[in-house]
Amino acid sequence: MFNKVLIANRGEIAVRIIRACRELGVGTVAVFSEADRGALHAQIADEAICIGPAPTKDSYLNIQSILAACEVTGAEAVHPGFGFLSENASFARTCQRCGVTFIGPPPEAIERMGDKAQAKETMKQAGVPVIPGSEGEITEIRDAKRIAAEIGYPVMVKASAGGGGRGIRKVENERDLETAMTAAQQEALRFFGDDGIYIEKFIANPRHVEVQILADQQGNVIHLGERDCSMQRRNQKVLEEAPCPCMTPALRERMGEAAKQAARACGYVNAGTIEFLLADNGAFYFMEMNTRIQVEHGITELITGVDLIKQQILIAAGEPLPFRQEDIHFSGHAIECRINAENPYMDFRPSPGKIQFLHMPGGPGVRIDSAVYSSCEISPYYDNMIAKLMAYAPSREEAIKKMKWALAEFLVEGVDTNIDFQLNLLRDPDFEAGRYDNGFLTRKNLMKK
Repeated sequence: MFNKVLIANRGEIAVRIIRACRELGVGTVAVFSEADRGALHAQIADEAICIGPAPTKDSYLNIQSILAACEVTGAEAVHPGFGFLSENASFARTCQRCGVTFIGPPPEAIERMGDKAQAKETMKQAGVPVIPGSEGEITEIRDAKRIAAEIGYPVMVKASAGGGGRGIRKVENERDLETAMTAAQQEALRFFGDDGIYIEKFIANPRHVEVQILADQQGNVIHLGERDCSMQRRNQKVLEEAPCPCMTPALRERMGEAAKQAARACGYVNAGTIEFLLADNGAFYFMEMNTRIQVEHGITELITGVDLIKQQILIAAGEPLPFRQEDIHFSGHAIECRINAENPYMDFRPSPGKIQFLHMPGGPGVRIDSAVYSSCEISPYYDNMIAKLMAYAPSREEAIKKMKWALAEFLVEGVDTNIDFQLNLLRDPDFEAGRYDNGFLTRKNLMKK
């Protein structure tokens, strides 16, 4: 086991990792930018070191500064959390060269799954269902027109190196295809430094269902069930729940086995998530793999009792998984609401500033992952998440009721929040009945004055 782990992240995920390390008896090093001097993760870690100015490129994305912090503090391993450098193969490889353990998958797996076109081809070879579309990247409009005509409109134009909903365009007909390709390429180049794109069939009204996997260095791979992440606004997740409301044991077994096949196909080690589109007829298709811990990992922990962050650290230290697939049991229902500093009445405009007053809910079955406190600043430089609020209960109906009361008790003054939006979502009859898909929030107007 490591003596000391450096957390190359900030916010609630950095706090979450520090707490897991404490339970394992591992020392922690927090890194922080000049804007984060008062941040909670920097205050509660065993050691903290400033790695640069506020802009992410000069701090949390600065590989040289992070590895210098490892050398100065004697940290033997780096946990990247999610976002920032968590899916950067170059960072993982540089850690290896410097003798620092990267708590995540091998750089080769990150590269293979990070390129969406290559990932799709890998899944096809492994027998994992994929959405019909182009074989690799598309560079010529004539090829794009031919493929789109073969698979039928509407189609999706997607960035090969994309993620977080960036570089994606839906195309209804051939006359809009070239414009959509150009727009997707420009956005992909701006956000990912790579303008590669590919085309796939648009699946009407699917659910976004992801399967959590764990893989150790000894070749053991298990899945820990699924999360329904269909509640998305502009391709950004808003609310997640586990298990998926429409899941059956047979479908879970099929999707779980496909996820394990996907992990083995790319030589995966550590925690990862296979994302699928689930059609209303029960067919499912590989969409992408997230080669890191997910924001919404907590609801899987609630229904399985498995601490995913601890398992990440143990796997990276060479420990085999302490359980087999048949040891994983699912109990109850968990829902997560992402509480953000934003104004839902003004098109979700970000609301940075100082939190003047804060009261967070509690009680049995309520979990909060957060790094905010009264008088702290919500910085304009970083993600505007205030907290991940989770509710767990024996049934979905009880979990919804618990979440409604938890949201009603969540009080924040000084910045705008999306708490009212989340309450309106939970009160919607279609959501309560589990009748929803990826387009739910696009169709619904939940913030009528």
